[in-house]
Amino acid sequence: MAVDAKKVSLVGEFNNWNPDADPMQRDKNGTWTKTKRLSPGNLEYKFLVDNEWIQDPQNMRVCSNCFGTQNNIVKVIL
Repeated sequence: MAVDAKKVSLVGEFNNWNPDADPMQRDKNGTWTKTKRLSPGNLEYKFLVDNEWIQDPQNMRVCSNCFGTQNNIVKVIL
């Protein structure tokens, strides 16, 4: 995802949709990663890639949002 991007952030309910809270890091292969502890439950999220909102291409679980687009959903189980 976004191999040529300059900045990618993981943004969602878990960080109050703050694009500065969880910047991702690019590895030597161009893959963006972020490790984060999450509370249990269904959590909505998206990626912010160079100031453009992007859905997770590897997660087909989605829901509609108030902007007329979709967010991804991750289910966290303890």
